[in-house]
Amino acid sequence: MNHLEGTIPQTMSLIHTLTTLDLSQNQFEGTLPRSLVNCTNLEILDLSINQMKDTFPAWLGKLPELKVLILRSNNLKGPLNIPKGDLIFTKLRILDLSNNNFCGHLPANLIMNLEGMKNTEDGRYGPSYMTRDSRSFGLSYENTVTVMMKGRETKLVKILTIFTTIDLSCNSFQGDIPEVFGHLRYLIGLNLSHNHLTSSIPLTLGNLTNLGWLDLSSNMLSGRIPRALGDLTSLGYLNLSKNQLTSRIPQDKQLSTFSNDSFSGNPSLCGTPLSKACLDDAQPAPPLSSSILDREGHESWFKQKVVWIGYASGIVIGISIAYIVIAMGWPKWLARGVRMLERSAVQWMERPKWRVIKFHGQ
Repeated sequence: MNHLEGTIPQTMSLIHTLTTLDLSQNQFEGTLPRSLVNCTNLEILDLSINQMKDTFPAWLGKLPELKVLILRSNNLKGPLNIPKGDLIFTKLRILDLSNNNFCGHLPANLIMNLEGMKNTEDGRYGPSYMTRDSRSFGLSYENTVTVMMKGRETKLVKILTIFTTIDLSCNSFQGDIPEVFGHLRYLIGLNLSHNHLTSSIPLTLGNLTNLGWLDLSSNMLSGRIPRALGDLTSLGYLNLSKNQLTSRIPQDKQLSTFSNDSFSGNPSLCGTPLSKACLDDAQPAPPLSSSILDREGHESWFKQKVVWIGYASGIVIGISIAYIVIAMGWPKWLARGVRMLERSAVQWMERPKWRVIKFHGQ
């Protein structure tokens, strides 16, 4: 927090007992001094808010005690290519590379190496802080860093040894979110917002039972929101806004506690707490009105009447043809039978007007 400028001197590495180096909020330029790899006791390195121009310093991962690496708000660029099998950054607990120009895919190989976020022994005997005591002068030094926590910049005047967070926001990362994030079961905060990430939210994030905040906003993520996120009882801040997520928002457990702001900006997302209802929430069709029922009943009666008239006409025509044939010489007993059938048909046709029975469906 001064106006220091120029480059960071290589001679910094001559301080072999150096454990904390904080040059944040200055005007340093150039590249990171590679001589820092000789500071084998270095635990905290904060070069945030400067004008450094370099690629990702993977060589810093060889520092055996490095726990905090903050390079936020510089001009760092390029991909984070970590060769598979390299055991680096094994004790790292705070990684902040936000607001730079990093690109390519998220570094799955780097994430796999973060053993300090998978297993932690510092919390076995209760929480402790990264504090340095000076035996010569009877003084202690409290390490202080500033991180993005739950969407806000927060200054940690004391750093808990069990505090673990990853912030890769405001870069140009693309592709999928690696499933290996789900192995960091002691991770408290994860911020991947304002990148170009695609595909779906991995189900393995449901394994992060200690997660307190998750920010995946302003990407191009698609698919459904995993119900497994509802099992994260420690999750107090969630931001999935401005993506391309689809379907109904799960109302399971912890997910039901978040407001509209956590999900806004996803055109195909629906359900509570958004005002957009899902299609399967549509009301059932209203019952048919009485006028429609009356019309249908009238049409049914008309069809029945036409059928009966057709039957009657057929009987009359059939009897007439039979009478003509018999009159031309058929046996007398058959003629008498036909005449009797003819008289019965005439009497039936002369009955009073038919009664029509209407049958209405239930």
